[in-house]
Amino acid sequence: MKLKLTAAVLALLAGPALAQDAPTGDAAAGEKVFAKCQTCHVVANEAGEVLAGKGSKTGPNLYGLPGRVAGTYPEFKYGESLIKLGEMGFAWNEEDFVKYVADPTKFLQEKEEDGKARSKMMFKLPKEEDARNVYAFIASLSPAAGAAPAEGEAEPASN
Repeated sequence: MKLKLTAAVLALLAGPALAQDAPTGDAAAGEKVFAKCQTCHVVANEAGEVLAGKGSKTGPNLYGLPGRVAGTYPEFKYGESLIKLGEMGFAWNEEDFVKYVADPTKFLQEKEEDGKARSKMMFKLPKEEDARNVYAFIASLSPAAGAAPAEGEAEPASN
């Protein structure tokens, strides 16, 4: 609980700083590539409506990913390294997403400066264009980065 509270506080403090430029990828092309991601991930809004994917829960819900603090999606069991990254105040943006999906473990090791850091995500999406397109697709289904949820809605969750 303490870890989730810390990440939530970091997200609130960052507020407008989480606002990001529009994604550079093609959301329509990203929808096709997302078929590779839906084996583990879903994009489902606060009401539970599945916007993309098949409801898989192997990986976290990607709704609200842009601007979200890493490792903070409620009730998802993240690996220690991703939780640590979130505790460092890291929030997802397009550039980091592209690097992460190309090689998740390498990304965490570099960001944390820890050769022992590991990712639970084994799948890699090495083509930069595919990664940018998937990010654009996820962003197209998500609320604006850093946007406060409407009263009574849950915070967008993390990866």
